[in-house]
Amino acid sequence: MSSLAVFPSSESLLWNYKLNLTTDPKFESVAREVCKSTIAEDAHSQGEVVACLEKGLVKEAEENDPRVQVSDQCKKAILRVAELSSDDFHLDRHLYFACRDDRERFCENTQAGEGRVYKCLFNHKFEESMSEKCRDALTTRQKLIAQDYKVSYSLAKSCKSDLKKYRCNVENLPRSREARLSYLLMCLESAVHRGRQVSSECQGEMLDYRRMLMEDFSLSPEIILSCRGEIEHHCSGLHRKGRTLHCLMKVVRGEKGNLGLNCQQALQTLIQETDPGADYRIDRALNEACESVIQTACKHIRSGDPMILSCLMEHLYTEKMVEDCEHRLLELQYFISRDWKLDVVLYRKCQGDASRLCHTHGWNETSELIPPGAVFSCLYRHAYRTEEQGRRLSRECRAEVQRILHQRAMDVKLDPTLQDKCMIDLGKWCSEKTETGQELECLQDHLDDLVSDCRDIVGNLTELESEDIQIEALLMRACEPIIQTFCHEVADNQIDSGDLMECLIQNKHQKEMNEKCAIGVTHFQLVQMKDFRFSYKFKMACKEDVLKLCPNIKKKVDVVICLSTTVRNDTLQDAKEHRVSLKCRKQLRVEELEMTEDIRLEPELYEACKSDIKNYCQNVPYGNAQIIECLKEIKKQLSTRCHQKVFKLQETEMMDPELDYTLMRVCKQMIKRFCPEADSKNMLQCLKQNKNSEVMDPKCKQMITKRQITQNTDYRLNPVLRKACKADIPKFCQNILNRAKDDTELEGQVISCLKLKYADQRLSPDCEDQIRVIIQESALDYRLDPQLQMHCSEEISSLCAEEAAAQEQTGQVEECLKVNLLKIKTEMCKKEVLNMLKESKADIFVDPVLHTACALDIKHHCAAIPPGRGRQMSCLMEALEDKRVRLQPECKKRLNDRIEMWSYAAKVAPAEGFSDLAMQVMTSPSKNYILSVITVGICVLFLIGLMCGRITKRVTRELKDR
Repeated sequence: MSSLAVFPSSESLLWNYKLNLTTDPKFESVAREVCKSTIAEDAHSQGEVVACLEKGLVKEAEENDPRVQVSDQCKKAILRVAELSSDDFHLDRHLYFACRDDRERFCENTQAGEGRVYKCLFNHKFEESMSEKCRDALTTRQKLIAQDYKVSYSLAKSCKSDLKKYRCNVENLPRSREARLSYLLMCLESAVHRGRQVSSECQGEMLDYRRMLMEDFSLSPEIILSCRGEIEHHCSGLHRKGRTLHCLMKVVRGEKGNLGLNCQQALQTLIQETDPGADYRIDRALNEACESVIQTACKHIRSGDPMILSCLMEHLYTEKMVEDCEHRLLELQYFISRDWKLDVVLYRKCQGDASRLCHTHGWNETSELIPPGAVFSCLYRHAYRTEEQGRRLSRECRAEVQRILHQRAMDVKLDPTLQDKCMIDLGKWCSEKTETGQELECLQDHLDDLVSDCRDIVGNLTELESEDIQIEALLMRACEPIIQTFCHEVADNQIDSGDLMECLIQNKHQKEMNEKCAIGVTHFQLVQMKDFRFSYKFKMACKEDVLKLCPNIKKKVDVVICLSTTVRNDTLQDAKEHRVSLKCRKQLRVEELEMTEDIRLEPELYEACKSDIKNYCQNVPYGNAQIIECLKEIKKQLSTRCHQKVFKLQETEMMDPELDYTLMRVCKQMIKRFCPEADSKNMLQCLKQNKNSEVMDPKCKQMITKRQITQNTDYRLNPVLRKACKADIPKFCQNILNRAKDDTELEGQVISCLKLKYADQRLSPDCEDQIRVIIQESALDYRLDPQLQMHCSEEISSLCAEEAAAQEQTGQVEECLKVNLLKIKTEMCKKEVLNMLKESKADIFVDPVLHTACALDIKHHCAAIPPGRGRQMSCLMEALEDKRVRLQPECKKRLNDRIEMWSYAAKVAPAEGFSDLAMQVMTSPSKNYILSVITVGICVLFLIGLMCGRITKRVTRELKDR
């Protein structure tokens, strides 16, 4: 050493100095000569020689300075002297004089010998009342222990047999390595983690010295060498109680700047040496910060148990957690997450699996070829493998991996691979997302924008979440009430397989649902749309079908459309065998139904209608299909592209009403009551048939009416009518079809056309039945007749406002328009009312007012006559003319009113053809007279023809005779 010159006879000098520490005055002059630059003018200067040499040894370890070097021989001598004084602190004269008062203050009752006073002083080193001089002397001795464990009498004595048993001091290793405290700790910790027996005395000593290393960073030369700049820049003034180390950990997590790679490695090594994951008490800063949390949340766990850390992680971001504890915990977990061996429980349960599947080394052997977190990534990939995929983890290891995965998913920094691969994307897309759990959500939201490596990592993690949603710990906490009430059975299953998320989605709109849970579930649904693999049950049920029928399609919505189209085509073509497997068809149905709940789950529709949503439905919530319902109600005001998409959606829903989320939700109980066995495609038809039941729920009835109004705007939205009138529509209404545009409503024109043909009795039987139902329904509610509503809106407002405002529509508006026919000025409206009158001639059922008034008379006088084709109407007209028949006064009055209306209609709108003329005759009050006149006329014509024929025949015979 340059300033600490040691004579060649140094070893002998030190040995003799130890033996004659207080008896030989000649050593004072020798001491001054050996360390003349550092020995103070002090009466007790004999202790300064050893102190000087010890400090020189420490300085060499802490500074990479060629000018400060101590020969190996001198090192051994210095450490040997320190070892000889390890049993009794009186023998370390420098420390004895420096700590004499402190010993009296803190360790008065501690008996000297076997290193007891040293340990007592070490435990009080950071007390406020400890003198700086004593603290420095204690620190120097601790640093010597870090270089050679034998300097600690108690440690060397307690662990002697264990060191020998587990070959922790083999001869072929250099003294400088095998004597290092870190080597001893690592070697014995490895034995403990492998389940070997290490004496309790030795483990107790190890615990003390591991805590010592965590308390004071200066005891680790590698930290001082590698982190000096970072400590000065970020962590100055935080020397005590492990705060400096935690400050450095905080910097590594990226919360206070950046840390050099060498410093990070030094910290990681120190964490492995001290192994605080095995006992939280080793980390004094963590212990003090989390004491209150441990006392309340983890009091059921034995003090010092490794599961305390797990318990603290379980309560991260809960009400029981305090801020300081949260920070210290995450700082430590950052390093534990990067070395799977530092989680004691994980290592104990998974070391066999890790060796078998991930080719790991022993506990204290580290391979630089294995990236941080790689072993745990390997384990969790195997944890979620199916039996068919093989090479699965043992049950206890799988449970442990899932536990840790659930805990660490709350913070992206606890996933080394994710943080490493996504660092750029986190800065680019998620710099403002600082709240708990927001960073991963942000990455999932920007999945398509991420760089390839990051996208793969986020995709794989999201895929795991779809199988085991409990990885989303924050979501699980938010959804706890819903899980306990509705999903406790699936939550209790050890294997999730996507059932829990499916249950949460199904119960998303229960009154017990809170906002945080609903937002979290919806977010996961939106993420699932990015890739069909993110829906575990869908992926497992349909992966073979997707590979076969929809290759190269990735987005879930596209896969659903592809498979649904295949299923529909096979159904329409009556294929003998469906190309989509049964299990896939079942799960496909679940996915289709889930997508109807929120417009954002149908990306094409959402993109097409974004501006319309902003303009017309800005304050409407997305859930419960409320946005979709809002767009349907203002369909005429929508942009062309959005209108087309909404029309297509309605067409799909009408073909399969189960996909109509609002209808299914509002009418859920009525479906159970009236249509429990109805096929999903006939659900709306069944509800329509029971619409006027006395026990029908008013809200459901209102929703059915809405759907009927929609259906009547376009025959394509009524699958039953479309099928029944397949031949009639092109036959009678081709001119309307020629003018029609795809994806745009025909505003009821085709149905109006068919109504006219119904009145003419020209429709096929099936089509006639369907049109009769439509006429009957629209006769009760004018809103079901789009043409009437469109052309007579002014007249309804001015002439029939009171009737239109009625809550229950029973044909009042139609009757009002008929009564006020003479007041109607608009030709198109007048035509619509006349058409109504014409339709009522064909069937009394389509005139609810008349039918109600004459119900008893029909029963008495026309019961044997089948309805339709004007037969019952003719029967009533005959009864009206028959003097022997007495009709009900109301029926008689209504019939006379109708006769007047028909007479006026005949004048205003003369018959357009023979069928119209025949109908007018049959329903005329003078029907018998007209028929008699027509019969007489025909007879006269027949007689004239007969006579003319005979004359012609006679003339022809006379000509032949000539």
